[in-house]
Amino acid sequence: MTQSVDRVVIVGAGTMGVTLAKLMLAHRISVRMIDTHHAALERCRQAIDLAFSDAATPVGKLEVQTGWSREGNDTIVIESVTENLAIKRVVIAEAEANCGTGTLIVTNTSGLSIDAIGQDMRHPERLAGAHFFNPADLIPAVEVIPGAATTSSAIHRTCDFLTRIGKRPAVLKQSVPGFVANRIQHAIMRECLSLLEKGVVDAKALDEIVQFSIGVRLALNGPLMQRDLNGLDTHLNIARYLYEDLEDTHTPSRLLEEHVAKGWLGIKAGRGFYEWDQAGTRQTTREALERVISLAMEQKGGEGNENV
Repeated sequence: MTQSVDRVVIVGAGTMGVTLAKLMLAHRISVRMIDTHHAALERCRQAIDLAFSDAATPVGKLEVQTGWSREGNDTIVIESVTENLAIKRVVIAEAEANCGTGTLIVTNTSGLSIDAIGQDMRHPERLAGAHFFNPADLIPAVEVIPGAATTSSAIHRTCDFLTRIGKRPAVLKQSVPGFVANRIQHAIMRECLSLLEKGVVDAKALDEIVQFSIGVRLALNGPLMQRDLNGLDTHLNIARYLYEDLEDTHTPSRLLEEHVAKGWLGIKAGRGFYEWDQAGTRQTTREALERVISLAMEQKGGEGNENV
């Protein structure tokens, strides 16, 4: 029987924390947002007020605070602080000190070791990884990652909760650096950046090719299903002549390093591979994501999935 969840405690009021709060509140689950920075909490409150200003149905209650309150077993804690192992360990330790022994503790790491994050825990068996994708209130899939000590019960509780809030939990059999999505994403980006550095293509043309070829197909079918549709023999024949020419460096791209050094960080800095005017851009992107997700979910029938 699924244990009821009265409240979710989210630690970290950054971009991911705010979208996680939106997700919970939209499903009428109360949220206690914890962050040591008053300004971050205020930005969170404003974002939530704006998001639900015209809500036609009731939503959960939001509380914001800079410190912990004692939590019972009917609470789930989601750690969503910066991707820094030492900071995450501190947060997990604070969660254990302020929660009942039956409280499920979840880390929203993008690829750090679950065992490393929970190595100082008294009860690491209740720690699970749940890698939400930004924006967390919109993207359906969530990678669920067990640590060596994580119990099957903790994984089932995590998946049950994610399903309740409309997500598609996909369980990894083991924790590897970067999990699944970031390993694939970075492999793609390594080749993209290499093609840019070599002058094979410019940024706009590269995005056009990827978005309207493999991008469209991957929105409807996963890469393995797409290979089945194309024919594994065809894939093997291409792999035999192509793989030796693919980028296989073990350090970040020179082009990427140069962009970051110049402060060209993307939309948040006004320039990355493109120049950005932020007015309306985020909303336009969100609307496009919603359309793509709707199409993909229609294609798949909307059923849940708990296997990778």
